[in-house]
Amino acid sequence: MQVREVILELFDEALESTESSLQCEELTDDTVLLNSGLDSLGFAILVARLEEELGFDPFVEMEEAVYPTTFGEFVAIYENRAK
Repeated sequence: MQVREVILELFDEALESTESSLQCEELTDDTVLLNSGLDSLGFAILVARLEEELGFDPFVEMEEAVYPTTFGEFVAIYENRAK
């Protein structure tokens, strides 16, 4: 399974577990994370589940903190680390 597919699947799980819903028609690379429907707890759940599934947390490994603004930037951080 591709990293993007894992992220999409776990994003949906995080929405469900926080009883939230997607705040846009479709999650695209241009979707602003703050407008996606996930709150800070949802993102914490998402990142923790991604670490379980993928075996790494790119945010912990970064020397300099990076805060993605869009879903595409978030995915790119994981895809770049997975290479």
